[in-house]
Amino acid sequence: MGCETSAAHRRKDRAVDATPGLDPDRLATWLAEARPGLVAGPLRGQLIAGGRSNLTFEVTDGKSAWIVRRPPLGHVLATAHDMGREYRVMTALRDTEVPVPATYALCEDPEILGAPFYVMELVPGIPYRAAAELVPLGPDRTAAISAEVVDTLAALHRVDPQAVGLGEFGRPDGFLERQVRRWRKQLDASRSRDLPAADELHALLAKHQPPQSPTGIVHGDYRLDNVLVDDADRITAVIDWEMSTLGDPLTDLGLMVVYQRAGDLGMPGANDATTAPGILPEAEVLDRYARRSGRDLSRIGFYIALASFKLAVIAEGIHYRHLQGKTVGDGFETIGAMVDPLLRAGIAALTDEN
Repeated sequence: MGCETSAAHRRKDRAVDATPGLDPDRLATWLAEARPGLVAGPLRGQLIAGGRSNLTFEVTDGKSAWIVRRPPLGHVLATAHDMGREYRVMTALRDTEVPVPATYALCEDPEILGAPFYVMELVPGIPYRAAAELVPLGPDRTAAISAEVVDTLAALHRVDPQAVGLGEFGRPDGFLERQVRRWRKQLDASRSRDLPAADELHALLAKHQPPQSPTGIVHGDYRLDNVLVDDADRITAVIDWEMSTLGDPLTDLGLMVVYQRAGDLGMPGANDATTAPGILPEAEVLDRYARRSGRDLSRIGFYIALASFKLAVIAEGIHYRHLQGKTVGDGFETIGAMVDPLLRAGIAALTDEN
């Protein structure tokens, strides 16, 4: 799911020569008008991240390089792959403490590349996905990276949306209620079996919603592999803003915590990087975030439960598609077994809190 902009990381992957979804000549012609002087010659491009998430290409004129982001080929839900949303939030955050790639141009005309797209800076850094990538760094360096991931999230949640021009970026009123309703609707659309724990957790979430935390910018999928880290263990950019909005920022924290838990379950979309020696334990993550954000975490159990429900619903949807023969690749046959543990962890989080 992560946007990958690291040359060092890409060297581990097989190069992709074909570039469906990217026409370098049409892109160069458009950029010559949209950003005169940016490109010095003919462009060539390479797909560096793709799938169900937005497609990410590296393009170069032989002297400089940039990143182009566009929706997946043949996608039909524009709201799920809103190029303007990603471009707008990163542009707004450029002068804040939150590291983001510089943005250069947004094209909302689908005639150029077949879909809206934008061009941004190629930022050096690695999106750590596996414990095996962190182990060679040692526990001390891994702990420093883990701490910076928490600090960066707190910095994002300290940003005043109005001050950076994002006052109308979303609908924060009723945000938690809509989240609970939305994920129940998603579950009902892909339910293939009885899931008593899902019904129980949903009822608890509906009953025990806390007052919303003060409105802030919500990343929507914040985790270790959605930040880029350089050789000095500094975060150079937060990436993959396609689910960003205004709402209750503690949903980001709850999701990050559950992703860390889900790494032990081997759930797709999570990774085992959070099991590497040096990764901050959950209690330290929460304490550090609370101190740096100034936010009240007395009801964090609800947010962990909501994130558990969300990831369980996503896993159940993958399981449902696998049963229908609509998944491609290996590993999907075990997804169904991940659902109940996530649901029960969510129930436990709310039960312990109430």
